[in-house]
Amino acid sequence: MKKILSLVGVSVLGGLLTLGGYKLFIEKQQPEQLAVEQVSDLPVYVPTNTTLNNSAEITPNFVEAAEKSLDAVVHVKNTAIVSAPITMGDYFFGRSQPRAQVGTGSGVIISPTGYIVTNNHVIQNANEISITLNNNKTYMAELVGTDEATDIALIKIEADEDLPFLAFGDSDSAKIGEWVLAVGNPFNLNSTVTAGIISAKSRDLSGRNTQSFIQTDAAVNPGNSGGALVNTNGDLIGINTAISSRDGSYIGYSFAVPSNIARKIVNDIMEYGNVQNGILGVVGSALNSQTAEQIGTDMTEGFYVSDVTEDTGAEKAGIKSGDIIKKIDNVEINKFSDLAGYLKTKSPNDEVIVTIVRDGNEEIVPVTLLKPSQTVIETIGMVKNATKSDLKKYDTDYGLKIYEFDERYEAYWNREGIEEGSLVTRINGKKLYSVDDAQNAIKTRNMNEPLQIEVINKQGEKVVYNFR
Repeated sequence: MKKILSLVGVSVLGGLLTLGGYKLFIEKQQPEQLAVEQVSDLPVYVPTNTTLNNSAEITPNFVEAAEKSLDAVVHVKNTAIVSAPITMGDYFFGRSQPRAQVGTGSGVIISPTGYIVTNNHVIQNANEISITLNNNKTYMAELVGTDEATDIALIKIEADEDLPFLAFGDSDSAKIGEWVLAVGNPFNLNSTVTAGIISAKSRDLSGRNTQSFIQTDAAVNPGNSGGALVNTNGDLIGINTAISSRDGSYIGYSFAVPSNIARKIVNDIMEYGNVQNGILGVVGSALNSQTAEQIGTDMTEGFYVSDVTEDTGAEKAGIKSGDIIKKIDNVEINKFSDLAGYLKTKSPNDEVIVTIVRDGNEEIVPVTLLKPSQTVIETIGMVKNATKSDLKKYDTDYGLKIYEFDERYEAYWNREGIEEGSLVTRINGKKLYSVDDAQNAIKTRNMNEPLQIEVINKQGEKVVYNFR
């Protein structure tokens, strides 16, 4: 019996020792091993924004902006008389009579007295312009003036009462990502409103750095041209002008002339009858990694000045080749369309504050903008204001100097004894003392009127040429 009790006691003691060893050695090691395994299985830490999104507070309300805009946007109908191409039937049965061709678009009333801004291409070549208001009243409109370069036109109707209108907003303060409405008459669907955001600014579609559009993703289709782009306050921040499309219909991108440019064009047409452009006088290109490496700078944003035009505000203010323009006034300049777009809102004799970087140092340079000293005459090319010595050479007191021929017409003029440096003295009978005179003569010419150009040839003779 004692032997059995001894065996039981030994067994119990062995069990207790085994349990104690397990507790002491095994369990103490397991948490450490498990901890290592858990850490290795955890995902990489990614920052997360836990801010609650209260959609009721950030959802834009377009109702007020739409109500404010609808009555100020009109339907524009352009009737032009056109002749069809000559056919074989015309030779046998006589020339067919001209026919009326009707185009439609939109316009925006910008004053209670009936001034309306639209696109130049909406009313171009019109023999008759009809305006229909949102209340279905119809008026005949008169063309006040146009600017083909910006595709802006100003027309006017005479109404018996004050008209609803939209006030120009500040397109420079519009932000990428901001909600906007496009208001117009696509496909003759009157009073249509679509919404989107500003996708980009200072967009150039020409490839020549001459345009500066606001790009949006608000749906715009044929018929919207000339209509309003408004912000959520109902302020006019652009004139819808173009779409990017393969088939003529909206596929996601639309473009508007910024309101600051449109307002300046309209004011010039009202006051002067044409557009008064103020030029800075610099030539160059936008910076990027490649150009920065070529000129030896680490700056990849800004406008690099490769040349300064003589007798311009930039030259007189001391801007030099090699300078990098970073700002004009408070507008950042990253590409030429930024520069060109802002300058289109300015007039001759306006002063702008130019921020430049020269030799690594930032400088502030005030520049007075001047009138352009050169322009393009179709069928010739680039002409510029003549100097006193140019005029004396040809024994005349007026004329513009042919600076560079359009390559399409150079051979023709050379055969006629006209070369670069010769003078153009009249357009359609009007004497040319400055490029302004040439621009005015061309703009006031009737569409069916031939372009009549008087030029002094090598023999000093004034010869008149007619072009259709």
